[in-house]
Amino acid sequence: MTTLQDASVLVTGGAGFIGSHVVDRLLENETVARVRVIDNLVNGRSENLAAAARDPRFEFVKADIRDEDQLDAALDGVSVVMHLACLGVRHSLHAPLENHEVNATATLNLLEIARRKSVDKFVHVSTSEVYGTARYAPMDEGHPTFPETVYGGSKLAGEAYARAAYRTHRMPVVVARPFNTYGPRSHFEGDSGEVIPRTIVRALCGLPALIFGDGKQTRDFTQVRDTAAGLISLVECDAAIGETVNLGSGKEIEIAELCAMIARMAGCDAASVHLSARPGDVRRLVVDPTLIESLTAFTPSVSLKDGLTELVEWFRGGPMSPREMLLQIEEQNWRGADSRDGDSSVEHKNLVGAE
Repeated sequence: MTTLQDASVLVTGGAGFIGSHVVDRLLENETVARVRVIDNLVNGRSENLAAAARDPRFEFVKADIRDEDQLDAALDGVSVVMHLACLGVRHSLHAPLENHEVNATATLNLLEIARRKSVDKFVHVSTSEVYGTARYAPMDEGHPTFPETVYGGSKLAGEAYARAAYRTHRMPVVVARPFNTYGPRSHFEGDSGEVIPRTIVRALCGLPALIFGDGKQTRDFTQVRDTAAGLISLVECDAAIGETVNLGSGKEIEIAELCAMIARMAGCDAASVHLSARPGDVRRLVVDPTLIESLTAFTPSVSLKDGLTELVEWFRGGPMSPREMLLQIEEQNWRGADSRDGDSSVEHKNLVGAE
C-alpha cells in the first residue's frame, strides 16, 4: 500500500483552483515530508498558496510544464506526482494548439521524466469532458469517449499516454476523471471562468444569470475539498494502479435550476437570460461512482446546497467587490482576449454592467 508517510509530492498546477486545495490537503497530513508545486501562474494564483507557503515543507517552482529542464529539476527526489496542470475547455476553442501542447505533449514529457526517476505513484488528473455528452447515465468508466472539444481530446490523449506508461513499463499510474468541481478559489474570470462563480458574481451585482442554450443541460458537481480528498485517496490506493477512475457526486442538476438556486442564495430576483448555445457544450454529465467507492471507500461529504451557500459568502467577503470582479467577466469567454472587441450584443451593453 502506497502511503504519504515521508512522501515527497510534486503537484503540477498546484497554484490553481483544484491544485491548491490538493496542496492544502496534503500539508494537513503531518507525515508528508515535502510538497513541491510547479506552476507558471497563468491561471493559478500565488494567493491560493498563502497558507501553504507558511509550512516549511512547502516549495514553489514558477515554471511552465512545457519546459523539460525545469520539469526534470522539479522531479528530483519526488516519490509521488499529482498532475493537475492544464489549460481549460474554453481556452481550447481559441487556442487549440497551445491547449494540446500543455495538456497532451507536456503530459507525455512529464510521464517520461517521472518514469526515468522511478516515482512511486503518478496520478494523472483528467476530466469528465473526455466522455462528451452522456450516451447512457450514470456514466461509468467504460462509457465511450467522444470529446466535444480539443480540450477533451487533449486530456484524453494525456490519459492514453499515462495508460501506455503503465502497460508498457508497469509505471504506477492512476488516471482520475473528476466531474465538475466548484468551491472557494474557483475562476470567475477570463477563459477559465465557470458557470457557478460567474453566476454568483453576477447575482451579487443584481444581474441575471447567463444561460447558454435552453438550460436543460446537466452537470454533476463536487465541492473542491471533496475532489481533493478523492484524488488523494487514489494516491494511497495501490489497487487503483493501472485504473481509470471517475470522481463525482453521482447527482446531476440542470443549469437553469442551478442558476435559480444561486440567485436565491445571493438575494437576486433577476430572471436568467438565455443566449445562444456555446460551441462544444456537453449536454449531460452524471457520474457512476461505483469504482472509486469500491477501491477507496471515498464518497463526497459536502452537499450542493451547503457548498453553494459557503461559496456565495466566500465571494461576498472576498478582497474584490462584486463590481470589480464583474469587469473581468466576458460574455463569450471562449473567444480569447479580444472577446469584447466590437461586441455590440444586448448582453454586453446591458447585462455585463458596461458603462
